[in-house]
Amino acid sequence: MLPLAAAAQQGTSASPYILEPTPTTVAWGHYWSEMPPALRVKSGDYVQVHTLITSSPERLEAAGLPAAQVEKELRDVQVVKDKGPGGHILTGPIYIDGAEPGDVLEVRFETIELAIPYGYNAIGQAGFLSDEIFDRKMKIIPLDKEKMLGHFADGIAVPLRPFFGSAGVAPPKEAGRWNSAPPWVHAGNLDNKELVAGSSLFIPVHIKGALFEIGDGHAAQGNGEVDITAIETSLRGKLQFIVHKGKKIGWPRAETATHIITMGCDRDLNAATHIAVREMIRYLMEEKHLSQADAYMLCSVAVDVNITQLVDGNVGVHAMLPKVVFVKQ
Repeated sequence: MLPLAAAAQQGTSASPYILEPTPTTVAWGHYWSEMPPALRVKSGDYVQVHTLITSSPERLEAAGLPAAQVEKELRDVQVVKDKGPGGHILTGPIYIDGAEPGDVLEVRFETIELAIPYGYNAIGQAGFLSDEIFDRKMKIIPLDKEKMLGHFADGIAVPLRPFFGSAGVAPPKEAGRWNSAPPWVHAGNLDNKELVAGSSLFIPVHIKGALFEIGDGHAAQGNGEVDITAIETSLRGKLQFIVHKGKKIGWPRAETATHIITMGCDRDLNAATHIAVREMIRYLMEEKHLSQADAYMLCSVAVDVNITQLVDGNVGVHAMLPKVVFVKQ
């Protein structure tokens, strides 16, 4: 990583800041308002980030990965002592000048690329069917960057759509050191597979500077993420940060080339669904000036309500509104 003082000329799309994962530039297992920033940028700046696979060299090697294929950066960060309460290795935090509580931070995912030619899937004890399926198998999955396919097994190839499973800001100060697993109002471990390159994530800011962290790279994932992992891998991405003043939202939202997405998280799936649908109604009322009744009706005829994930403590639901419904007059 470039020293803060030496990075003054960086920040453009052609010459972004570079943030590599090192023992001093990762937050291991938490989002926290007191975490010292690894990088400081301005609204509009671009950052090239590298995130690490959520595993250890020992586990990967035990699953059959040759030792020579373990990233040096993953070995290097094993010296980190300040870990938990979660298990994700997150790159950051990034302090965004001018971001204040009540603002909205937009994170534009300009590019997302595979950093290594493999990933893994592992059945965890917190999986959705962990009380039925007790095998704790871990599978190394080779990734073909040219064909963008993951070789799951003979005759089974999974199309790759890489995205960062965890991307968020520090939660409200009173929340303390927040476990990296449950997503919440700060976004975090959303595991939303729609957040691919070309999409934007909008997050309410809770503390000065926002303190953005990112990680939990996924090469592919099914909605639900039922065994608690996707194709876990390391990623590189170019992000742009934009602070929106005077634009308040209660929960994270997203926009892709084709959809507006609202999200809800709660320990209860029904409550998470209520949040996601209410947030879509709020979006339609505020941004499209529909009445509450018309917004509710449009949700019923045009919006898909999907289970994002079922396994992160707080489960996730996202509502997807196709932009094609808004025809030009």
